[in-house]
Amino acid sequence: MDKISIIVPCYNEEKALPGFYRVTSEAVTDINGTECEFLFVDDGSRDHTPDILESLCRTDSRCRYISFSRNFGKEAAMYAGLQNASGDYCVFMDADLQHPPQLLKEMYHVLKTEGYDCCAGLREDRTGENKLRSLLSRTFYRIIRKTCKLDMGDGKGDFRMMSRAMADSILELKEYNRYMKGIFSFVGFDTKWIPFHNVERTAGETKWSLRSLFRYAVDGILSFSSAPVTMAGTTGALLILAAVLTGVWALIFDGGLTGIPLLICLILLLNGVQMFFISILGQYVSKDYMESKKRPIYIVKKRGGFSGT
Repeated sequence: MDKISIIVPCYNEEKALPGFYRVTSEAVTDINGTECEFLFVDDGSRDHTPDILESLCRTDSRCRYISFSRNFGKEAAMYAGLQNASGDYCVFMDADLQHPPQLLKEMYHVLKTEGYDCCAGLREDRTGENKLRSLLSRTFYRIIRKTCKLDMGDGKGDFRMMSRAMADSILELKEYNRYMKGIFSFVGFDTKWIPFHNVERTAGETKWSLRSLFRYAVDGILSFSSAPVTMAGTTGALLILAAVLTGVWALIFDGGLTGIPLLICLILLLNGVQMFFISILGQYVSKDYMESKKRPIYIVKKRGGFSGT
């Protein structure tokens, strides 16, 4: 009998968890020939999420949970889930029910009978999101497709079921700065996409502010692309060429380099561009510095539902 590990990263999800557990439990009962486990990863929640997880473990032997010592981020929670999952198949789901549990049966069928290593949900729309967030997300994915050369399109998120072979290959990537969407694409494996419509959260509020989404986008680009460094060199060369042409034009047609205010503006502009690209290079150096420390991706504070706990 195949075992499916349902990995659920949680951060302040006390309002959403009861509904998620109820609906998903009903959905997995329809998957014949399988058993499942729920593996919740509490990412340093500050509400009653740990209490709810502890209660679920007492009432359902299929439930297990891990609590981090602080908030390490969703990427770390997903990695921890894979490390502790014991299933033949692993699936990532959000606790807000924006990932439809009804698709789990179809995902399993695809992996079991069609020869795919991964079956993922493809979000067709952004119902429930404000227009600014939706615009920024689409813009980010256009940029990352062009710079990273990986299969990371808009709507291709974390909701996916994968084989044990794919899960093990992801665990072999030990980097501290993790961007899971890029890692999914990097490891390869055959993936089938199942379209679904986005829905609003059933309870609670999103934990992703525009600031955190921007930071996440920058991490994704810097983790899987050297394009910003190349862009810095290209821009520098173009600026040097523009400066030479401007000087030649001024000497020939304007009788010399004049206009102190214009010169000051150019100096400020060039210094601003220089500082901008130094910042990009600094981001790469800082990430390499963090990797060299070999710090753990997460730290466990408490476990529940595991044998011996």
